[in-house]
Amino acid sequence: MSDEKNKGPREEFKLEGSQVVEKIKELIHEGNIRNITLKNEEGKTLIVIPLTLGVVGAAFLPVLAAIGAIAALAAKMTIVVEKIE
Repeated sequence: MSDEKNKGPREEFKLEGSQVVEKIKELIHEGNIRNITLKNEEGKTLIVIPLTLGVVGAAFLPVLAAIGAIAALAAKMTIVVEKIE
């Protein structure tokens, strides 16, 4: 059975590497996000970040540090945001 029907609505943002961490912080602040996927310019998935209720603040700092390191290596990235319906 395909997992596609269980996924929520999606949004994509194409950004410069230096803008990625700030955009992710902004998206998390908005809430209603199930997953964030970072892809490189070729569309290859670099990291999938599942977000659950309560994963904010200090618990999310190591994830942001990892995202910052990945973003520093890429000129352009795509953020795919899967929202909760």
